Amino acid sequence: MLGITGGIACGKTEVGRILGEMGFRLCDADHVAHTLMGRNSAVFNKVVDLFGEQILTEEGEISRPVLGKIVFEDSQRLELLNTLVHPAVRRALAAWIMTMRAEKRSAAVLLPLLFESRMHDLDWDAVVCVSCPENKIFQRLEKRGLSHEEAEQRVCSQMPSAEKERLADYVIPNSGTLGELKLAVRETVDAIMLER
Repeated sequence: MLGITGGIACGKTEVGRILGEMGFRLCDADHVAHTLMGRNSAVFNKVVDLFGEQILTEEGEISRPVLGKIVFEDSQRLELLNTLVHPAVRRALAAWIMTMRAEKRSAAVLLPLLFESRMHDLDWDAVVCVSCPENKIFQRLEKRGLSHEEAEQRVCSQMPSAEKERLADYVIPNSGTLGELKLAVRETVDAIMLER
């Protein structure tokens, strides 16, 4: 069971896709959080109570762009949001990991805030950090439509990449070609299997 982390726009999704090609079952923690915040869920109600109805779309769902703008401009509000969402995500991930273990499957969880959310103590065989130079991160975020200032807010809201790399069991560099990334993923998985 692999925990895949790394800063925003470092290439975690691409690493997950490569692992999928290698036969791994994948769970995306962001998707889990999004599902848990679905309309009329317990988490949804708590988030709307805290941030107000201005975060809702016309359809009555939480607008992630609107909520993101609010919390990435105010670190205290981001922390409040995380205290509402992370415990539910943790329970869902722990249950998924237990299922994968029972089925004896190779599996990985994409978890950007693995260390920030204190989920490093879930049942991992290894925690892997995807690493990328900062200039490439900003290029990718700006391609996604964020201004430089918005990109900076997102990057600064997370633990520095160097700290994630230090805390992780393995680091996969993502500064070159897709072929180089595939090779690095395969070599890392091989190294983890040898350790087990």
